[in-house]
Amino acid sequence: MAKIKVTKVKSAINRTKSQKQTLLALGLKKIGQTVEHENTSSILGMVRKVNHLVSVEEA
Repeated sequence: MAKIKVTKVKSAINRTKSQKQTLLALGLKKIGQTVEHENTSSILGMVRKVNHLVSVEEA
């Protein structure tokens, strides 16, 4: 299955609790941190929820 790289580019300060928890569930804690995930529908839904805080690219 294809993989995607998700990078946190903005802070989670002044964001809702669910957005903060979504970032943690993706494994993103610090700005500039990059994680690699499988390209599944659940991961894409999480990324879509916080797309204004992250950047996504194909791995």
